[in-house]
Amino acid sequence: MDTVRDRFITTTSELLDEDPRLAVVLADISRDGFQQVQRKHPDRVINVGIREQLLIGAGAGLALSGMRPIVHTFASFLVERPFEQVKLDFGHQGAGGVLVSIGASYDWPAYGFTHMSPGDVALLDTLDGWTVHVPGHPDEAEILLRQAAAGDDRVYVRLSTQGNERARTVTGAGFRTVREGRSGVVVAVGPMLDTVLAATEGLDVGVLYATTVRPFDAAALRATGHTDVVLVEPYLAGTSTAAANDALADLPHRVLGLGVGRRELRRYGAVEEHQAAHGLDARALRERIGGFLAADPDPVGLP
Repeated sequence: MDTVRDRFITTTSELLDEDPRLAVVLADISRDGFQQVQRKHPDRVINVGIREQLLIGAGAGLALSGMRPIVHTFASFLVERPFEQVKLDFGHQGAGGVLVSIGASYDWPAYGFTHMSPGDVALLDTLDGWTVHVPGHPDEAEILLRQAAAGDDRVYVRLSTQGNERARTVTGAGFRTVREGRSGVVVAVGPMLDTVLAATEGLDVGVLYATTVRPFDAAALRATGHTDVVLVEPYLAGTSTAAANDALADLPHRVLGLGVGRRELRRYGAVEEHQAAHGLDARALRERIGGFLAADPDPVGLP
């Protein structure tokens, strides 16, 4: 199976052939993968070098000229470093575009904290009008990318080397019911689904799968009938608790937000070590979810 990064490159290359409105703006990252299509469309594959503020400004400028930009680099360099340009050049100017990141929260821990971005979705939450996709499989990433490229709005596609074994049906909107249960509901975001399913195996809890987290699917959450909710997100813990609280504002409810902690882990180690340290491995999730939803937290059978 190809990686989400591979699929992003092949899908975007195909889209450049199909739609003359599209342009890709890079900041060195993934430039090798676009060399072939750049020779075909040299005016629509633009590498600005390691200049992230210019990356966003150039993308927004293309959008204001009538193009549909796909802007790409590491999440920390795409959202955090040039945040003022994201806020002003896209948001304030009313420009549309597609930001596609890689690196996620800690996909390349050996690169250190400069290449980690657990706060990207929370940061975008301070701005209006952004759709946020968090696919958990290359097939899902392709579907969501194609939908985003065909639109005119502002979209963030968050790609990760972590993922699920198989793709689920995604439509670009809403949450999908994966498992039903009586003791509460867990919302698993993107790459966290397989781990959540392993963590809740044998527990009488429902599971919703979210690959589009903004807008937040309040209707799907309410439709479960549950007012005890656990959110498991592959970025900053608590990022979506306000949205879940708003969805259930007229009902007595409880919400637990699980995700990446705020404490910086300075021994960068491996991805699996970061998952365990943040309590996002199956064993830790079972204990935390089971305890909160009063389900059986017995970890027997988990690695």
